[in-house]
Amino acid sequence: RLQAPPPEPTEGGAPQKRKKKKEKEEAGKEAGRSSIKTSSLFKHNPDIPEIHRYTWHQHEKDFCSVCDGPAQRCVCVCVCVCVCVFSVQKQTIPALLSGRDAVVRSQTGSGKTLSYAVPLVQSLQSVQPKVSRSDGPLAVVLVPTRELALQTFHTFQKLLKPFTWIVPGVLMGGEKRKSEKARLRKGINILVSTPGRLVDHIKHTLSIAFSAVRWLILDEADRTLDLGFEKDLTVILNSLNTTGPSRQNVLLSATLSHGVTRLADVCLNAPVNIHVSGPASSDLTTATTVTSDPGPASQSESFAVPEALKQFVVVVPSKIRLVCLAAFILDKCQFSQNNKLIVFVSSCEVVEFLHSLFTSVLSGPSANRRPPLSFLRLHGNMKQEERSEVFQQFSVSASGVLLCTVSVTVVFLQYTPPTAAAEYVHRVGRTARIGGRGSSLLFLTPAETAFITELANHNIRSVH
Repeated sequence: RLQAPPPEPTEGGAPQKRKKKKEKEEAGKEAGRSSIKTSSLFKHNPDIPEIHRYTWHQHEKDFCSVCDGPAQRCVCVCVCVCVCVFSVQKQTIPALLSGRDAVVRSQTGSGKTLSYAVPLVQSLQSVQPKVSRSDGPLAVVLVPTRELALQTFHTFQKLLKPFTWIVPGVLMGGEKRKSEKARLRKGINILVSTPGRLVDHIKHTLSIAFSAVRWLILDEADRTLDLGFEKDLTVILNSLNTTGPSRQNVLLSATLSHGVTRLADVCLNAPVNIHVSGPASSDLTTATTVTSDPGPASQSESFAVPEALKQFVVVVPSKIRLVCLAAFILDKCQFSQNNKLIVFVSSCEVVEFLHSLFTSVLSGPSANRRPPLSFLRLHGNMKQEERSEVFQQFSVSASGVLLCTVSVTVVFLQYTPPTAAAEYVHRVGRTARIGGRGSSLLFLTPAETAFITELANHNIRSVH
């Protein structure tokens, strides 16, 4: 016999309670959704002005698989040796080997270091009898920053491997004076130094002597003057001029301001002027001009930036600039494992703040990203040992973000804009070096958009 279906549950039964509970939960969710509010951070922002785009069209070029430079600039020998000779080197090396003083003006990252390091080493290794440590400094190379001092010192170390009797050395702020004095007493033939630390040793170290100096190199002279080392340069030049034989002087600069021209007049004798105004290619007919006299500089001169550098600018209101920076870092690092970012900010305090924030938020446990983002910091308040360690770590790493107040595929991001076009040139020159690829991004607020016109006035027009 078929049984009758069970009776419907009463009003107070269990199924009815579950139904009411479900309806209440759905109502709560709906109310919660309606109560979500958008942050005022993204509302009521000022209007973004329309910016005139200054652009030029560049022809695409094949890149060398060995050194990542334009292929037509390279001569690849055997299996893994790539010899790249650029315009500034082709023109400068013969001039310096002839014994002439020289003013070399070329864009940052065009290979100026080798253009003077090669003839300097060639000159010293041919000296007879052979150079010894007891001869003391035979060449003085002045650079504006500690990091550049280390780079230049390492370049000389590589060039001098076949000539072990020539000893390079470096002096820079942050190092222990006692150990530097010991190295000076033992003997240094090629002395790389920052101006401030060299003046310190001139005043307080008895074992330093310039009686045998044959070469004086002023690298990045415009940057040296911008950093306020003019008085230190005067002390150094006076010390060099009091004793010693006649020497060969070389001044290298990315820009040729009135200050650099005055410095050239003081320390150079009838120099040859080498100006690589175009891309660092092997086509000397269009890229390089050579004259006997430097000539006056113009305040509205054209500045050259690396040819393979892609320049971008984003105009963003101040209150969402930090959000945009974080989003940009994630966009570049989330989907690519081989990007390096250098973020330039205005002060040591901002570096520490951003490093602490991004380390905890973007690379902390809550970020759930494997491998985690690597954030490094570099500023003047750090001890020199720590700065050197960070510099080396970032140089050899395949990816990461460096937050700093100062090759590879590098995205160079200027979170705080520079105060002048010349400073912009030095900043973006940290990437796309010696023909390599690179990109730069400049953050501007709506009130700072006139800086784009300032760059255009100096012939820096490829800003998108």
